[in-house]
Amino acid sequence: MYITFEGVDTSGKTTQIELLKKEFQNAIFTKEPGGTKLGTKIRHIALHEGIKNPKAELLLFLADRAEHFQEVIKPNRDKIIFSDRGFISGIAYAYANHKEIDLDFLIKINLFALDETLPDKVILIETNKELIKKRMGTKKEDFIEQRGIKYLLRVQEIMLKIIQRLKIDHIVIDASKPIEKINKEIVRYVGH
Repeated sequence: MYITFEGVDTSGKTTQIELLKKEFQNAIFTKEPGGTKLGTKIRHIALHEGIKNPKAELLLFLADRAEHFQEVIKPNRDKIIFSDRGFISGIAYAYANHKEIDLDFLIKINLFALDETLPDKVILIETNKELIKKRMGTKKEDFIEQRGIKYLLRVQEIMLKIIQRLKIDHIVIDASKPIEKINKEIVRYVGH
């Protein structure tokens, strides 16, 4: 079962994934970008060095997605796979970044990178303006976070729109709930 965690920066995805590692010890845990050798390099470039051209950024993330699918997802489909982000985040960030690119086109090229494979389940952790501000606090922002809270909230709206449009089995969880309560909701949703 292929499960992606979606949500903008500071929503709590990574915290929840760390908790699941204790609960699902035989599962595969990965992330996009960064789940492969190529992805680690792309993640560093995108988050810390920055990419000036939004089309170049999109194409780099697509290259990572295709590599990640072939190396991690496809060979492990018989196991539970938890991915910290996936193509929904990829499409949402790209769409928020490219006003001239059609959403259907972004979906199409992402499905091409994924050999037309959708996740079995999606967990969207939804946040709000106040929570983003609070959690960013003194944290040093990467190049994507520097685009601002309004941008991140737009990305979050697009994520939900994509999930609904593709009719993927999903759950939306309020990021402001206590960490343990969120964890219980996720474990119940995934099934054990």
